[in-house]
Amino acid sequence: MLEAAQLACSLVRVCPGDLSKCRQVVELGQKALQAQEQTVSLAEAGWASVEARAELRATTGRDLRYFLRRILKLQGVGDLPLRAITSKQCREMLRQAFGHSKSMYIKGRALLHSVFAYGMRQEWCDANPVARIEVPKVQETPKEPLPVADVRRLEEVAKKEPFCDMRLSIHLLLYSGIRPAEVSRLRQEDFCWQEGVVIIRPGTSKTGGGRVVPLRGVKQIPASLRVIPPCWQQRWRALRRAAGFTRWVPDVCRHTFASYHAAFFSNLPQLQLEMGHRDVALLRTRYMSPTLRKEAKRFWKIGLAKDADER
Repeated sequence: MLEAAQLACSLVRVCPGDLSKCRQVVELGQKALQAQEQTVSLAEAGWASVEARAELRATTGRDLRYFLRRILKLQGVGDLPLRAITSKQCREMLRQAFGHSKSMYIKGRALLHSVFAYGMRQEWCDANPVARIEVPKVQETPKEPLPVADVRRLEEVAKKEPFCDMRLSIHLLLYSGIRPAEVSRLRQEDFCWQEGVVIIRPGTSKTGGGRVVPLRGVKQIPASLRVIPPCWQQRWRALRRAAGFTRWVPDVCRHTFASYHAAFFSNLPQLQLEMGHRDVALLRTRYMSPTLRKEAKRFWKIGLAKDADER
């Protein structure tokens, strides 16, 4: 009786003189309590969201699991009820887990945003608190291409045993701007030799978007060597070592292609299509260097060379 009286007094203080509002407060409180109970922990929601994307390629799934583990390693975070987590808490999670690197922070934010988006679809939460967290701006810097002398080193090694089967791959990396992982996934049916193009299908592309890329100067490669060998990543590392590279910048061949393309052809819309970019903004910050024109001319003179028969 005493507890009931105290509860009644609390309600009267909240809604003085209005019993209908008291009933409304009780009903809304009951709904809020039920909604709070109909949720799961952040850990459970996170792993469920990753499993729901099992159709993604293995490397993407590995990255998702890595970023989720980084967040869940924070003390007490995994047990938080998804519906009760605030934007402030999410911001602090990201700061602790990824505050040392802006690019890691952006990727961690994307992962956490996807967890809450999945939770909303499962009715484990009503809002996505990560949506209120701003995405840090990344200051893009120009990318240095390989000097033409280094390009020649790679190509000369690929012309000799035991790397002859990598000759087409080197050409695709340097003169078509295709990413290494994308090259490794290419199949013979992706090449249209008569049309002079290669199709980067959505399942092959890093971003999930397809594109068609010209095969410039590929006629200089004998038909018997126009192959993508098995164990491609190991072959690519071995070729670089054989060419004398002890340090390698990821995607430097793609940056080399884009830099020399922009300097030689002066056609950013075309480069955008070949690179698979959404717009030309990134190209303008990374690859606009007119001082490269002389090197670009030497680069494309090598890449566009015809085979002996046509010469």
